[in-house]
This record gives sequence, structure tokens and C-alpha cells, in this order.
Amino acid sequence: MTTVLFPGTFDPIHYGHINIAKRAADLFDRVVVAVYARSQKNILFPTEERLALVEESLKGIENISVTTYTGLTVKFAEQVGAQSIVRGLRVFSDFEYEFRMALANNRLAPGIDVIALITSEEHTFLSSTTVREIAALGGDVSSMVPKHVEKALKKRFNLLGDDQNIVPLTSLRD
Repeated sequence: MTTVLFPGTFDPIHYGHINIAKRAADLFDRVVVAVYARSQKNILFPTEERLALVEESLKGIENISVTTYTGLTVKFAEQVGAQSIVRGLRVFSDFEYEFRMALANNRLAPGIDVIALITSEEHTFLSSTTVREIAALGGDVSSMVPKHVEKALKKRFNLLGDDQNIVPLTSLRD
């Protein structure tokens, strides 16, 4: 049985993540989607909420399980019996970052391979950062995230108000 790990912060999960997870599920026997749970600056949703959003987004796909983890990704991959780590690539800059991470992970755990899936064309612009920024500015993210994620974003930003400093507004407000 081939098990792969698809790790990320998923803050929030979006259609690009879902596309990669579903495609991995078509290719491998078991996909463990792992939500990184270590506290980080600028995380919009707490771990439990990110986990719930990911679970809801991927429910009904029998060979996908969703969990949380902390620490080194390759060590967690070993713990769950994953032979490989799945990563999504959108643009050229993703390749450079993922390539360096794959080399570092290979140094730490030579038995764990990294498999990069190229995102579908309609998702190349999507990132959690972009989704958060659009949602923070009151924009329509309905084509980028499932309905339950859109509702969670609206609720979170209503709660935070205009004084939030979690999402740096850098490019879409000008």
C-alpha cells in the first residue's frame, strides 16, 4: 500500500489544495493530509478550525485522512508510514522553494521522496495568502474556496474588525 503525506498550514484550504489532494487520492492508496499545528505568527485560523475546514472540504474521499502535526514534516511522514510527500506547484518560484525543501528533507530522511503535482491551470493564481487578503478586504472568494470556508472567512474577519494585523494588505488594496 502506497501512502503519501500532503502537508500544509491550509490557512485556509482553497480549491488548489483540494485539487492536489483529490489528484493524489487518485494516484495513491492512502493520502494523509496533515495540517501543521505549531503556533505561527499571522495564522488566521486556529489549528482546530483549520482541521475542521480541511476535513469538511475532503469528506467523502475514502482514501484521504486528515490530521494535525508539529515538528519536522519528514519525521511525521515516517510516523504515518508515508513513502513520499506530495507538494503542489503553481508557478516557477514555487519550484525553487520546493526544490530546496526537497533537498533538505532528503538529507534528513533519504527514504522519503517528494512528489510535485502541477496545479490545474485555473488554480495557478491561488494561494492562502491571496485568499486571506481578498477576504480581509471584503472581496468575493466564492470561486476560490468552498462555501463553508467562505463563511468561516467572513465570520473571522467580522470578529477581527478593521484593526486586524494578521493579514498584511500588500498588493490588492492599491
